Order: sequence, then structure tokens, then C-alpha cells
Amino acid sequence: MVTRDVVAQGTFDILHPGHVHYLREAKAMGDRLHVIVARSQNVTHKAPPVVPDRQRVEMVEALDPVDDARLGHAEDIFVPIEQIEPDVIALGYDQHHEVEGIETALDERGLDCEVRRAGPRKASEDEILSTGSIIEKILDERR
Repeated sequence: MVTRDVVAQGTFDILHPGHVHYLREAKAMGDRLHVIVARSQNVTHKAPPVVPDRQRVEMVEALDPVDDARLGHAEDIFVPIEQIEPDVIALGYDQHHEVEGIETALDERGLDCEVRRAGPRKASEDEILSTGSIIEKILDERR
């Protein structure tokens, strides 16, 4: 039996239902879900994570859809992808990565891998689906 491996990547700072939705959709794209958690030092497109690297990996690894979680490489985000050799890379619906850019980088490295984007989760009235929004709410309510 051929196993289809999927990679999901992200910061996963202060887990929320949007993260779980993304990981469930990613898992549905294959058989095994590997999650690469970004190192704090590599998060440059938004505020750095509040939760330490190792703790974020531990929390992600505890989620049902996840078969394997690991910390990303310090210099090259594609090193873990080369090690895993996935069939699919699942991007979150709002992740800043462009599908075409990822596909070009994969081609340059000789990696044959499909890149797909997960869909959004519709929030109910009382849900917060953004780490930044969770932090803002905490600050507003606890000052």
C-alpha cells in the first residue's frame, strides 16, 4: 500500500480552531500529516510568537490529525521538506506563501510535490480564529 504524505507548515502560536481546521483539511489530503513549526527567529512576516518553539511543537504534535511535528530548519525552510519527501504541501488559506513560488522552489530542488491550499473556516459569533486577535482580546480585557 502506498502512503501519501502531506506537509503543513505554520507558526501555530496560541492554538485556535482555525489551526485545527487547517490541519484537518491537510490530513484529508493524504494519509500521514507532517507539520513543520516555524522557528521564532524565522517568523518575519508578522509579530514573533509568544509561545516558545519547543512548546509550540509539543502542542501541535498532540493534535489528532498530526502524525509528526518538528521544528523548522534554522536557515532553509525546504530542508525538512527534502527529508520528508511529501506528496502534498498543504498551505493554510491565509498563509503568505504563494503557490507558484513554492512550486518553483520545489522544481529547482528536484522535488515532485503537489501544492494545495486549504479552505477557510467560517467563525461562529464567539470564535476567535487569529492568534493576533486572541492577544488583542487578552490585552483589552486584562489591562
